[in-house]
Amino acid sequence: MSYSLEGKRVFVAGHRGMVGGALVRRLASEGCEVLTAGRGQLDLTDQRQTFDWVAANKPDAIFMAAAKVGGILANSSYPGQFLYKNLIMQANIAEAARLAGTEKLMLLGSSCIYPKMAPQPIEEDALLTGPLEPTNQWYAIAKIAGIMLGDSYRAEYGCDFISAMPTNLYGIGDNFDLETSHVVPALMRKAHEAKLAGAKQLVMWGTGTPRREFLYADDCADALVFLMKAYSAPGHVNVGSGEDLEIRELTRLICEVVGFEGEIVADPTKPDGTPRKLMAADKLRAMGWSPKTSLRDGLAKTYEWFLANRA
Repeated sequence: MSYSLEGKRVFVAGHRGMVGGALVRRLASEGCEVLTAGRGQLDLTDQRQTFDWVAANKPDAIFMAAAKVGGILANSSYPGQFLYKNLIMQANIAEAARLAGTEKLMLLGSSCIYPKMAPQPIEEDALLTGPLEPTNQWYAIAKIAGIMLGDSYRAEYGCDFISAMPTNLYGIGDNFDLETSHVVPALMRKAHEAKLAGAKQLVMWGTGTPRREFLYADDCADALVFLMKAYSAPGHVNVGSGEDLEIRELTRLICEVVGFEGEIVADPTKPDGTPRKLMAADKLRAMGWSPKTSLRDGLAKTYEWFLANRA
């Protein structure tokens, strides 16, 4: 490991989100001081606030986990917000880190940065080789800009800025709002409510044939801490499980975990999104990291958290 977090001041931007919360839990065993700031304390879209906060708190390392995120519906409804807010937050935190002399910054992205029809599994060098998926292109463009931002600061200023691109994540602290959530929490809530209502059917968006990869958020956090300590180079690193499954298979698995025994019905009038999205895990595996949580176990932990926190 080339960078030690022990004794360091580590800022987790976006600590109230699913990934940020997982990072805070993971960093508890690193012997570092974890810094956080809620939206009432720090608005990352405000340049002056961001510069002043980072200068005053002097973090040695920053995980940029703050982002405006959502599923197909949210991306389609708020394209301007998804592009602008993600662009400005990344730019503000990167420049603030440079000005304050922060030792290391990790910028987080998403697997949606890759072309819609990228060869599978998707290698890191597939970036910018084809058109994006229209249903999430606004978020994707912002995250591609984040990669370039980190690389440009490394090239011009010598900043140790790195980028990690997690796959589809789920887990403790996920967003279960049906209008803004991703596929796992949306299906889990639908299955839960269908079970409570004694419904005979659960409606699944799309045809159910697209294939997706999923990673438990706490496994992702473990990978991100690993990369913060072990990786220092331009270019991004995929963070994923290396396995995928059809959405209809995922839906059946979620129904089993939740205990819903009714029929699963497809709604082909709703968009499917990208036909398949599986990221190559070779680069991260070669460094010595692999996930620990199976999809079934991760879904069970997520449902347990949902039951305890659904109010």
